[in-house]
Amino acid sequence: MTPRTLSYRHGLSRNIWNRLLSSVAALFTALAVLPLVLVLIYVLIKGGSLINMQLLTELPPPPGLDGGGIGNAIVGTLVVSLIASLIAIPIGVGGGIYLAEYSRSGPFAQFVRFGTNVLAGVPSIICGVFIYGLIVSTRALMGQSYSAIAGGMALAVLMIPTVIKTTDEGLKLVPQELRWGAMGVGASRVITITRVTLPAALAPIATGVVLGIARAAGETAPLIFTALFSPFWSDGLLNPIASMSVLIYNYAIMPYEAQISLAWAASFVLVMMILAANLLARWLGHLSRQ
Repeated sequence: MTPRTLSYRHGLSRNIWNRLLSSVAALFTALAVLPLVLVLIYVLIKGGSLINMQLLTELPPPPGLDGGGIGNAIVGTLVVSLIASLIAIPIGVGGGIYLAEYSRSGPFAQFVRFGTNVLAGVPSIICGVFIYGLIVSTRALMGQSYSAIAGGMALAVLMIPTVIKTTDEGLKLVPQELRWGAMGVGASRVITITRVTLPAALAPIATGVVLGIARAAGETAPLIFTALFSPFWSDGLLNPIASMSVLIYNYAIMPYEAQISLAWAASFVLVMMILAANLLARWLGHLSRQ
C-alpha cells in the first residue's frame, strides 16, 4: 500500500458528504445554543445595569413609585428553596438508596422508577394545585393557608424525582468490589452504605441535589398556588412569602415602568443564581469522574 492510497481525497463523494453533514450538525448545534445565548444577553442588557446594593437589600416600592428593591424576594426564594431541600433531600436520597442497595430489580423498585419518571414529567402547576388542595385550601398547617412551608412542599415534589434518580444512578456507579470488601471484614449493610458506598457516590448525588434546587428555584406556578406573594419581609414560615419568580410575574404585567424594571432586575438575579447552581453541578460532576 503506497502513501498515495492513504492520502485524504477531497473530491471523493463520501468526503464531500462528510463535510456537508458535519456542517449541518454544527449549524443545528449552534441553533440549539442560540436561544440560551440570546436570553442571557437580553436579560443582561435589560436587568444587569440596574443591579446595585439598594436593589438587593430594600423592599419593592408601591405600584407606580420609583426606587426600592427586591431584597424580600431574594430572601424568600432562599427560604422556600431551603424548605424544599430539607424535605426533598432526605426522601430522595433515601429512596435512591433503597432502589440501588436493597431492591435493584424487584417489582416494587420497577414501580418506583416508573413513578419517578412520570413525576419528573408532570407540569409544575399540577404540583402546585396538588399542594393547594392538600395543604392550603384545607388549612392543614396550624389553620394557615398560603405559607412559605406550603411553597417549599410544592417545590419539594418537583425536586424528589431528580434526587431519587441521581442517587440511584450514582450508587450504581460504585464498584461492587467495595461492597464485598466492606462486608468481608464484617461490616453490616447499613455500615457499608453509610461508610463506603454513600461517600463514594457523594459527588453525583450532590450534583443531582444542586440540579433539583436549581430547577425548583425558578418555578412560578407552584408558588402562586402555595406561597402566594408578600411585598414585605418574611413574617414567619406560616405566612405568605415573596419569591423572585412570582415577583417577576406580578411586576412584568404592571403598566408602570419602575415595576417592569424591577422585574428585569429580578430576572437577571434569578438567572445568575440558576447559572451558578448549574456550574456548581457541573463542577461536582467533574469531581465524580476523576
